[in-house]
Formats: sequence, C-alpha cells, structure tokens
Amino acid sequence: MPPPGAPPGRLFLSFYRKIVLVSAICLVVLAGYRLFSHDPAVRDVRLSGENIICFGDSLTSGFGAAPGMDYPAQLSRLIGKPVINAGRSGETTVSALARLDRDVLSRSPRIVLITLGGNDLMRGMDRRQAFANLKTIVTSIRAQGALVIIGGIDVPIRGRGFEEGYRQVSKETGAVLIPDVLKGILGNPNLMHDAIHPNDSGYAAVARYFHEAMKPYL
Repeated sequence: MPPPGAPPGRLFLSFYRKIVLVSAICLVVLAGYRLFSHDPAVRDVRLSGENIICFGDSLTSGFGAAPGMDYPAQLSRLIGKPVINAGRSGETTVSALARLDRDVLSRSPRIVLITLGGNDLMRGMDRRQAFANLKTIVTSIRAQGALVIIGGIDVPIRGRGFEEGYRQVSKETGAVLIPDVLKGILGNPNLMHDAIHPNDSGYAAVARYFHEAMKPYL
C-alpha cells in the first residue's frame, strides 16, 4: 500500500495493479472450473478395484497414433502405472454398452476413463438415447466402486451443444467431466492426424487432460 501523501499517479498505479491481480485470479479459477467439473459427492468416493482402464472409441484406441503413442500409453508413462487400453475404433454407446461387462466390469476397474459419443453424433443417432446409454455405462461402473472420468467432446458436427449432455450425465452420476477433451487440439494442424483424430502430439495433450483430472484420485 502506498504511504500517506503518495502522488495520485502512484496511488492509481497501485490500485490498477490490484485490479489486474484479482482479475487474473478469477480467470484462473474459472478456467479450472471450465476444464474439469464433477458432482461434489465424487470427492468422497472410496475406490475399489485395481486397474486403470481407458474405454471408448478411436480416440482411446489411438487411431492416427504411432505404436505406443495412443493416449492410454502416454498416460501410463505420465503416472508410472499400467493403463489398460480398451478402446475400439468406430465405437458407439450402443456397442460399448454391449461389451461393458467383458472389457471393463470384469477387469477390476478402479479408475475408468471414457471417450464415447462422437460416433453416435456423427452417425445422427438420437442424442437423448446416446446420453442415456452413456449414463447407463457410467452408472454400472460407479456401482462397482470405481471412479469415472468422461472426456467429452464439443465439435461442430450436426450442430453444437453436446457439452450440456455430458454435463448432465456427470451431474447425475458423480463422474468427473472434462467438457471438451479435444479443446485446443481439434483444428490445430500441428496436433491432428486428420480432421477428427489427433496425432502423437495431440494424444499427448489428451493424456495430460486426463492426467490432471485424475491426479486427486491416484
């Protein structure tokens, strides 16, 4: 704080600096809320199971990545723990639900990372049904005492607004949500293999998103 009798210009400069500092803090807080969100109950979850499983579509299987550069493999190196890649290219919420027991529930899940919904939306499937399927998947995993982290997407395919569907599933199930797991990646030629799938560097960014979201629960 400036001493009594300080020149008006100095007083103004001090006040301006305080405003800038407060604004910066608010932006950081809002950015954190925007990147990850979850129902407060998820903080109290007591995790059971043993394995970290990545379940989903081509974003999980790693289409467009070199061997060992899909996001589950890169995430495994980040956290220093094994990560199971249960991704399948072309997966929809319907086909994912059909193999949920075999590929997730039977493998002692502790933390499950999900990328689903993109293929449903691109193929014009009913949006409400797609998110109802996703909710069933998340609820089934949570019933086993596992944490679920959803990597949502918000891309200009058949209109926007998908983010709200992911938020609703997160709110109703207590899953952690990354609203747009391709944020800053999609449309960046340095991070994309094609119009839809990341390259090795893009998948590294996806791995970092999931890493930040799961840090409190490792």
